[in-house]
This record gives sequence, structure tokens and C-alpha cells, in this order.
Amino acid sequence: MSTDPAIRESIERAAAPVGRAWPLHSFVTANPLAGFEDEPFPEAVRKGADRFGGDGYPDPDVFEAALADGRIDTELLTDALAEHGCETDPEATLDRMREAPSDDAETAEETPTDRVDAVLTKWLAAFLDEGQATWPMPDREQGFFAAFHAAAQHDGEIPETDTIAALPDEPIDALHHLLGTIPPGEWEDLFEYHLTALPGWTGYVKQRAADGGEWQSSYPITLAGYLAARLALVEAFDAPLEPPTEDDATDDDDTIAIAEAWLSAWEGTYRGELVEAVADESAARDSDDGRPDAQFVFCIDTRSEVVRRHIEATGDYETHGYAGFFGVPMRYEGYDADVAVDACPPIADAEHRIADRPSTGEDAKQHAHDHQQHTVGAGQKVLKKLKSNAATAFSFVESAGAGYGAALAARTLLPARVADAIDTVDDAPEDHEFCAPTVDYNPDAVAALREGLTHEEKVEYAETAFDLMGWEQFARVVVFAGHASETANNPFESSLDCGACAGNPGGPSSRVLAAICNDGAVKADLRERGFDIPEDTVFVAGEHNTTTDEVTLYDGSVPESHAADLEQLEADLDTAQSTATAERTDADDSVRETERRAADWAETRPEWGLAGNAGFVIGPRALTENLDLDGRSFLHSYDWATDPAGDDLEAIMAGPMVVTQWINTQYYFSTVDPAVYGSGSKVTQNPVGNVGVYQGNGGDLLTGLPLQSVHAADDEPYHQPLRLSTVIHAPVERVTDILAENDEVAELLDNGWLSLTVVDPEQEHRAFHYDGDLEWTTEEAATSVTTPTVTSPADD
Repeated sequence: MSTDPAIRESIERAAAPVGRAWPLHSFVTANPLAGFEDEPFPEAVRKGADRFGGDGYPDPDVFEAALADGRIDTELLTDALAEHGCETDPEATLDRMREAPSDDAETAEETPTDRVDAVLTKWLAAFLDEGQATWPMPDREQGFFAAFHAAAQHDGEIPETDTIAALPDEPIDALHHLLGTIPPGEWEDLFEYHLTALPGWTGYVKQRAADGGEWQSSYPITLAGYLAARLALVEAFDAPLEPPTEDDATDDDDTIAIAEAWLSAWEGTYRGELVEAVADESAARDSDDGRPDAQFVFCIDTRSEVVRRHIEATGDYETHGYAGFFGVPMRYEGYDADVAVDACPPIADAEHRIADRPSTGEDAKQHAHDHQQHTVGAGQKVLKKLKSNAATAFSFVESAGAGYGAALAARTLLPARVADAIDTVDDAPEDHEFCAPTVDYNPDAVAALREGLTHEEKVEYAETAFDLMGWEQFARVVVFAGHASETANNPFESSLDCGACAGNPGGPSSRVLAAICNDGAVKADLRERGFDIPEDTVFVAGEHNTTTDEVTLYDGSVPESHAADLEQLEADLDTAQSTATAERTDADDSVRETERRAADWAETRPEWGLAGNAGFVIGPRALTENLDLDGRSFLHSYDWATDPAGDDLEAIMAGPMVVTQWINTQYYFSTVDPAVYGSGSKVTQNPVGNVGVYQGNGGDLLTGLPLQSVHAADDEPYHQPLRLSTVIHAPVERVTDILAENDEVAELLDNGWLSLTVVDPEQEHRAFHYDGDLEWTTEEAATSVTTPTVTSPADD
């Protein structure tokens, strides 16, 4: 019997505990313990500690500070401790957690396994490089193991290169040779031991092999090839091949139970405020049939909550929340981009290829843009050659050093003036000013994905958007506002862009949906399907800069009849920017301060991103428009009354709710253990191969958020590490039916990866908390109208 299928199946099972990891330039938030989501949260934490050495709960000092600040209700804490079978004295349980044994001790002596890791990561970095290396690794087109097999024979760091040279050419054959007499029944444990040794690299290889793409097509790598190279180095360095015999469990079950109780009480305190506020607004809600002056659709991102409040305060404006890729799963190619990017969440596959192409009659703008880009591009190429060419590098530094130093000093000391200078010089037209997305279907295009969308698909995407948000009326101006961050020097900048667009800006997605909805034929079909879109409604694309809170409107499609509307809208957006940034900063000129942050290359955190996220409200905006949620809640518009079958709610729960849980868990684990589940301090990071970062000059690929993204100081978390509290405004029976039909969503809830509370408008606006196994606990909610502020640490 062939061992080929047996080895492949063992590898697949062994890789399950390692979550997938995406390249840094297209950062996708992911749960670092995604491989254990089929386990209860405490058990997953325990296994994460065993496999990766990571902590899964906040430190006792963090819990103590939350209790002192009033963020943990004492009565809830006492009840939670009792429920988990713990002593109910909070101080005693904190001492118990502090006394728990720690596995943090490090051995100074380098082991053979350490040398295997060091050499393997060197070759992985060389092979997986995405255009950063001046001299790329040879033979990459043959695949990772073949390229490694050919080159590693000449690596002076490897003591026994003959053992590598003697291996078969194919990775499966090489694995069979390296496994020797080890029986197949032990392969899975052996493979898991080696795959979890470097979970960052393993997760990246796993993702790249599964998703394909241009780099994988050109330079393929598989987990089998990765394992074959690792086991070859294990043999060469005489490192342990088989996993060590497990000692007695070092995890303290009592400590885990105590930590789980504290965390549950903290989450219950936050959730109680949120649920009560939503239930109160549900009971007090009045119907408003008036037509607003304009409607905005923002991403459900927590940062949108702040700017939405301030926009609504400036006029008769209505805002909605929808996933930031606006429901169109596309691979997008910018006008002058080198590669196309998938602008959709990883839970969905790109189905359309859409490119930006110059519009007719915009030659002057196109030429101005091209001239500026070519000038800058040529200068950058010359600069790169001068710096990397061995013959010119030293003379370049001597001749240009003073000017280079002055530029860096200006970036550090006078970043606001640098920003002004850039704005003055860079006045060439943006690509959206002379380009339009190719949304029309092109049956003659030859590509991996279909180019554009058919008429039926356009109608479907527009209908889905309006159905999910529960829309029944349309303003004269409807704005789809994607979002993007702005930063001068940040390897993690894509983590601050739109997560729903796979770490890319959301402006292109907003432009696609606006183009679809402005199509006369699409509007006509939508009217036939029950959407009463007035003749004077115009759809406008835009983009929200989450660093500065500026909202830019792409007004190329706006007719002269709406010029006054747009002028008023842009003036009110300026006002909203001023008040929103004032909320986020302590500066006298808050807009100027956020612009300075965006331009300062030494700025540790131009913005906080989604730090602080803790809640997700699925319901009409009326439930939250009078609440200051402090930028901590994802907000997805939904009206249960327009969704009698529950199909729209099912789509939200199976899609955005799952994705927000991924975001939440990445922030959670990056906060509780920045070194293992995050990526440590930016100060000691080094980018590698345009795919990720190391700590220092080598080692595992770090896939979580940096310390500075979640901590105000090394020992002071800014992000409150809470699991996501979801609140849905809908009949509880409808939600129960959805969970009964979606096992994976129910499993996440049953295992405690997030919580769910339903405010039922058909049962006197009472709240029902999900207890697992499709069971609910009824919570009587107050009916008085309140306007609470859910507190968080100061932004500065």
C-alpha cells in the first residue's frame, strides 16, 4: 500500500491546530487559536499554551485594575467565581493567579532544534520573498523543496550537507525516507510537533498553499515540502525528530477557572450596559418616515461609530453600517498597480476581476497623473540602485547623507509642515478623478476570474445590500463610504485599512457599488423588486480616512442638479471631522494634530485602529444613534421587520459576525500575550520579504499585532481584552432557528468564543442571553430611556 496518501492525510490533520496567516501587505485579522475553535475557550487556551507557549488570559494586575476602575461589577465577579467553583474572595483569587507556576524561563544555551529553526527560517525567508530581495533565491520556480534541496547542499551553516544531497527530489519521497521505521500511527503527532515549532511560518505556508495567487503560482510551496526541509535539517543537526514525552501537566486548572471567572465578569459588566442601552432604545423607538437630506453607508468597523455620530449631529443625515467590501467579492486592479488584490474578506472568495481604466474625455488629468507618478517612480528607482549598488553605496551616503538626514529630521521634528509640503507638491489628479471601475461584464476577457458583472449580478448585489440593511426609502444623495488609514512609516499599515477588504482600502469597493446603483437599468429592476428609488436619488462613492476622520467624496458621477446638495454635504463633513477628531485628541487644533500623526514617520501609533472593540450590535441605527459607544462597537444595520424569513439575519450571523469574532480574538490575544500571539515591540522588529516581521534578525514569522497597537505602555494595556459581546435586535425564535441551521456559528457560541444576547421586539423588548445548546436565559430589561457612555481608557 502506498504511503503517499497516508503521509498527506497525516500532514493535513497535523496542521489543523495552526491558524492561517496572511502577508503583511494584505493583513487579514485572524484568531491565532483558530485551529482550536472547536474546543471550549478554556481548553483552547490550555492547548495554545502547550503547543505555542502562549498565555490566554489577562494578567492578574490587569484584572485588578479593571476592578478598581469599576469596569468589573463586584457582584457579577462573586457570582462568576462561585459558578466556576472558585473561592469568592477577589483578592485571594488574584493572589492565587500570581502564585501559579510560570513557564517563562528561557535557557541560554542554544539547542540543535534552535539551529534547525534558524537555518530553516533563513531559507523560508529567501524563498517566500515577494520582491524585496535584490538577489532572489535561485530555482524558486521549481518549488520550495527542490530549491532548498539544490541550494542547501552548499550552506556552510549545515554540518551534514551530504544527508540533504542524498534525499529524493520529491518531498513526499524525502519524508518517507526521513521517517525511517517510525510507524504511520505516530506520523501525525510527529508532524504536529514540527509544524507548531514555527507556527507563523507554518500558518503563512498553509494560507499561501490554500489560496494560490500569483506568487504561489510562480513559486509554489506546500506543507509537505516545508516539512521535508525541516526534517532534513533535523537529521543534519542531529536534533530530536520525535516529540518529547509529555511531563505531568503544568497548567493549573484552578488558575484557568479563576481567570475565566474574572474575564466572564468583566465581559458581563460591559455587556450589561450595552444590552440595557439597546433594550431601552428599542422600547422607546419612534418611527420616522421623513426623508433625510442624505444617507451614508459606512463599514461596520468600530472607528466608523465615532464619525457617524458626528455626521448625524451636523444635519438631517442618516447613517448605516454594512461590511466594507459592500458585498461585491472582487479582485481589484488599480490604474497603475503592479498586482491585483482580493478586496473581500477571507470568508468569501473573489468572483469578479474589476480594474480601474481611464474614462473617455479625461486625457489631461490622466497625463498629469502619469507625469507625476513617472517622475516620482524614476527617482525612487535611481535612489534604490544607488543605495544597493556595491560600487556607489558608500559614495551615495557621503554625498546625500546631509540631505537625507535633514529629510528624516523634518519628518520627525516638523511632520505637520512636511504634510503641508507634500500636499502642495502632490497636486496631480488622483486616479479616481479620471478612471472608472470596469463593472460591465466582458465575455471576451481572458483571465482567471470573470471581468466585470452581468446585469443580473449587479441587481443582486444592490438588492442584497439594501435587504441586509432593511432600507425602505432613499435620500437625494446616498454615499457609500469605504475606509482607509494614512500612515508614514508602519509595516502594519494594512492592519489599519479595511478588514472586510482583506487589509486594503475600501474606496474601490464603494466606487463599484455606487457605479452599480447609478445604472439606470439596475435602478429599474430594483424598483420592480420593491425598492422605491426616486428619480432624483444619486449614489456617490467616498472614503473615510480613519487617521484624520476626513471623508472624501468621489463626485465625478454627481449631476449639476445635485451640486448644492454636495456643497452642503462637504461643508458638514468638514465640521464632523473637526468634532470627531476633537473627541479623539486633546489638541487645540485636532484636525491638524491627526494630520501631523499621519505624516510623522516616527509616530508609534497614528491611530488606535480597532483597539477597544468589544461589542457588535445588529439592528436599526435608531437603537444606537443616541448612544456614545466610544468607538468600541461594530454596527451592522438590520431591520427584522423587513426580513420575515430571517435570510438576511442568517447572512449577517454567518458572515460579518464570524469575521468580527476573528478581529476581536486577534486583538484579545495580541494584548494578553504580545510576544507569542502578537508581534512584540515595533522597536525590535525587522520586516522580512515583504510578507511579515521578525523580532531581531530571524526566527518565526510574527502574525499578530505589535505591542504599540494594543498597549499604551509596556505594562499598560489600552485595549480591554474582552471577548466579543453581540447584541441582535430580532425575535429570539428567529435567531434560534438560524443557529439550529448553522452548526459552525452555534459551535463558536457554545464554546464561548463570543457571547450573544437578543433583544426581542415582539416580547416587550426583553433581553435573552444565549446559554448554549440553543437555550436562553431571560433577562428583564429596564424600559426607561437612557444615554450611557461605555467607558474606555483615554485615547492619548
